[in-house]
Amino acid sequence: MIILGIDPGIAIVGYGVIFYDGLGFQPVEYGAITTPAGDKLTDRLRDIYESIGVLIEKHKPDAFSIEELFFNTNVKTAITVAHGRGVCLLAPSILNVPIFEYTPLQVKQAICGYGRADKAQVQRMVTSMLKLNAIPKPDDVADALAIAMCHGYSAKYHNLIKEEGI
Repeated sequence: MIILGIDPGIAIVGYGVIFYDGLGFQPVEYGAITTPAGDKLTDRLRDIYESIGVLIEKHKPDAFSIEELFFNTNVKTAITVAHGRGVCLLAPSILNVPIFEYTPLQVKQAICGYGRADKAQVQRMVTSMLKLNAIPKPDDVADALAIAMCHGYSAKYHNLIKEEGI
C-alpha cells in the first residue's frame, strides 16, 4: 500500500510518501511544499493544490492521510491554515484517492504508543521506524511521515477486522 501523508499548512506543507506491506514501512519520498509569505493567499493556495496533485500523479497513492487541525489560540492563523488544509483535501478528492483524517492524539498514539508524546519523541520514532539517517526537516515533514504511518497501522487494523468478520 502506498500512503501519502500530509501535515497541512500555508507556509509549509509537509508530505511523506511511504510503502506499507502490513509488516513494515519503507520511505518512498518526503519533503515540504513551501510558499513565500509575500505572495497572495490565492497564489499560495494554488501552488499547494498543484504540488499535491503532482505528488498524487507521481506516486498513485492508495490512501491520502491528513492531520485534523487543532488550534487553541490564534484564530487568524487557524483560518489561514484551514485554507491550506482545504486545498490539500481538494486534490485527492478530485483524483479519487481515499482520504483519511487523524487527530494529533491519534498520530502520537500510533507512533509512540502515547497520545501525549512530544514532538521530539514522534520525530525520533519516525526516524527509527523508517531507518532514516537523520530526523526529517522541517518538523512538518516528520509529522507528515507520522500521519502516513498512522494510517498504515489503522488500515491494518481495519483489514484484520474485516477478515475476522467482527
